[in-house]
Amino acid sequence: MATTSTSRSNTPPEAGVAWVAGVGASAGLGAAVARRFAREGLVVALTGRTSDRLRSVADEINGAGGSAVSLPGNVTDPSDLSRLLAELPAGTLRAAVYNAGNAVRGTPLDISPEQFETAWRVGTLGGFLFARAILPRLLAAGAGSILFTGASASLRGRGPFVAFAAAKAGLRSVAQSFAREYGPQGIHVAHVIIDGGIDGERLRAAAPQYAESVGIDGLLSPDAIAESYWQIHQQPRSAWTHDLDLRPYKESF
Repeated sequence: MATTSTSRSNTPPEAGVAWVAGVGASAGLGAAVARRFAREGLVVALTGRTSDRLRSVADEINGAGGSAVSLPGNVTDPSDLSRLLAELPAGTLRAAVYNAGNAVRGTPLDISPEQFETAWRVGTLGGFLFARAILPRLLAAGAGSILFTGASASLRGRGPFVAFAAAKAGLRSVAQSFAREYGPQGIHVAHVIIDGGIDGERLRAAAPQYAESVGIDGLLSPDAIAESYWQIHQQPRSAWTHDLDLRPYKESF
């Protein structure tokens, strides 16, 4: 399949498959990452919990000349993850992106133990299970990338975000451990810290006044983030990124 991108690409003729877990609305990061990888000729597999949204994003990519399949499911459930792995499109797995997460809000006295555990299961355990499941395929190919979506909370905790911070910090440690173990075997593992609000459907629905107040380029563009994900995937192995911070130019840090 011909690529619609005009950028230089090192993608081999058999471009293979990219699997993106954590795809929701079309105006979201997961969908943007899927579109970016599809532009380079990869077949993208889309996983999330909402079938209608996945089909909509897949139809959008296919209608634009790309190739995408919808694989609804729960990557935090080992049995469901095994099913999803078996249903991946044919071809060599080249990239896997873990974008799932849930920003549970509540101070330590407000949040329930069940909410804390749910945040950990989606934010940390899911990332571990997902990466563990796809590693044999990447190792068999001798190359490939695993990209994890992090957050400001990966590096610092705050009272109202105790569950989210614990989950994201745990995910960063998972990413580091995988990188140190499997990087020398040709697997590029990277963790991207999203330091700021993403200009997508979720934020604009939950906090429209905030989105308006920050002005032009005050939020991270999903397409701009997706471009960074693609560039990480393309990096030569003599200069790999592991941790990458992305934030709007207006964001303090």
